[in-house]
Amino acid sequence: MTPILIIGTGLAGYTVAREFRKLDKTTPLLIITADNGGFYSKPMLSNAFAQNKQAAQLVTQSVEKMAEQTGATILTKTTVNNIDTAAKTVATSAGNFEYDKLVIATGAKPIRLNIAGNAADQVLSVNDIADYTVFRDQIAQLPHPAKVAILGAGLIGCEFADDLAGAGHLVTLIDPNPMPLAALAPAALSLGLHTALTGRNIQLKLGTTAASIDKNGDALSITLANGDTVDSNVVLSAVGLRPDLRVAEAAKLVTDRGILIDTTGKTSAPDVYALGDCAQYTFSEDGSSRILPYIAPLMSAARAIAKTLTGIPTDIDLKPSPVIVKTPSYPLALVSPAPHHTPTGRWEVEQRETSTICRFYNEQDVLSGFAIAPQDAALRQALLAELAG
Repeated sequence: MTPILIIGTGLAGYTVAREFRKLDKTTPLLIITADNGGFYSKPMLSNAFAQNKQAAQLVTQSVEKMAEQTGATILTKTTVNNIDTAAKTVATSAGNFEYDKLVIATGAKPIRLNIAGNAADQVLSVNDIADYTVFRDQIAQLPHPAKVAILGAGLIGCEFADDLAGAGHLVTLIDPNPMPLAALAPAALSLGLHTALTGRNIQLKLGTTAASIDKNGDALSITLANGDTVDSNVVLSAVGLRPDLRVAEAAKLVTDRGILIDTTGKTSAPDVYALGDCAQYTFSEDGSSRILPYIAPLMSAARAIAKTLTGIPTDIDLKPSPVIVKTPSYPLALVSPAPHHTPTGRWEVEQRETSTICRFYNEQDVLSGFAIAPQDAALRQALLAELAG
């Protein structure tokens, strides 16, 4: 039998394989990955320093265990060069392979900033376990505490800042916005996070960007756009990710910011599907589309695509689900006020004794999003019920 072929062994690729195998025990699965195929939780990368976890400790299943779980043949250290969607073949560094149906789960790549200076090439990013290994090894070689500058005070930048500070390092967070997490959180919670981060002795340089990074002896000197300078041992970029479209574009699939998929996860080519950080999801309500780089839509997509692969076309359930911001000093949960468009409306703030709750009401005065801090499961569920009802 011609196999179902999955490109990528991140959470997206492996979850499709697991979900498919629950439904179909016999159809062959072939999974191709550029890395070593071990399974780990990518969100843990920004919360491992305070727990003093080495990279190897984050890998919970070896590639051999994953092959056993999914009943798949897994090709590691293999690069996909091209996809011929007419011939239904994939050309790789290990040879050419036919497929019956194809799932693309290539994830996203870090955005690279154009920064001047003779040390701009020393800026690190952490997008996978190999990146984390390099980052951790660099810090381990420095006297404790290390000085770490983080470019970007969004979700990942704030998580890394809190985590590194929890491990005793000296952190400076740099962002063009006036508050951390400004693109996701309402102002009241951005202010609360700002207070919590500064309370951990994290230095915030907001309303500015890194203009140049230069060597300063054994350290690095960052010149900011506002003229300030920051001395650091390590510079980490956390300014965001961009869907990895290289394979999709070579296959001439229709792309926008991500690989465009319909409500079942199908791309513009027959029998080719995509999900995860590389995909741009379509909403059944109005046909709009959006990148959703979060766990909940990925899991929903994996379950739906697995059913569709068995011959039962299934729409991806993109119901509201909280995004958890793993900042222990001020843990937040947020549901976007509009998962498929940018609305007009207002935030209303309720200050309770132990928490701050922000509700978003759209132009029709209907509750369409919320944010809470500090967050907990019971409060999240209560607000989700409120949102549904």
